[in-house]
Amino acid sequence: MAYTYTLVNQKGGVGKTTSTINLAAYLALLNQRVLIVDLDPQANATSCLGVDKSTVPGGTYEALLGDTAAPFILLNEKLKLSILPSSPSLAGAEVELVDELARETRLKKALAPLQDIYDYILIDCPPSLGLLTVNGLVAGQDGVIVPVQCEYLALEGLGQLTQTIERVRSALLPDLSVRGVILTMFDGRTNLSTDVVAEVNKHFPNQVFKSIIPRNIRLAEAPSYGLPISVYAPDSPGALAYEKLARELLNGDKAKK
Repeated sequence: MAYTYTLVNQKGGVGKTTSTINLAAYLALLNQRVLIVDLDPQANATSCLGVDKSTVPGGTYEALLGDTAAPFILLNEKLKLSILPSSPSLAGAEVELVDELARETRLKKALAPLQDIYDYILIDCPPSLGLLTVNGLVAGQDGVIVPVQCEYLALEGLGQLTQTIERVRSALLPDLSVRGVILTMFDGRTNLSTDVVAEVNKHFPNQVFKSIIPRNIRLAEAPSYGLPISVYAPDSPGALAYEKLARELLNGDKAKK
């Protein structure tokens, strides 16, 4: 049975897709069978793995509004990493889902047949709190992973996100929990980054991953080459931080069994 986690933050530019791709890549290197679900119409996770979003035969749109997800999963043989890609058609899914029955559970039902095929399913949500994100939260049966940029403005949306998680928990998924918070773009030269780390730990006590992701130019460059940091610059500080994060997540999950 796969661990299914949803990476979500309604604020853009906090390292959500970067964390999804690189966490998945290192889990795969740790011999885990990993599926990325690109639930963002911008299809950044799809592009980050070198897939042309305009040519994919199907993906999350069909998973949400069709019968099955399986035929549209792409496998990157080199990375040993699978992705259910996004495509331009996903942009209309939010509107089309409004009139659908059990609209909030569409993604969960689509992923159900895949639970025994993978060890980890990571869902990359759009930077919003609409129906797509709600589908992602409901499908993330093992918890929510929240990337938070180490800057002041990144803290402002945490309260709203917490409220959304609470609403989904009370209405649709009572067991929904925050698996962990990833602190990203940390700059140890500034007092602000240190202050944000302290504030986030206060907001989410005992739920912040110890592995902090530094601000690193190699992490910013890697997507333009369609590669995770594990391949593009494996010795960079960003790579070492994501490897440490993957081990922390994996070891924590093993300890819970």
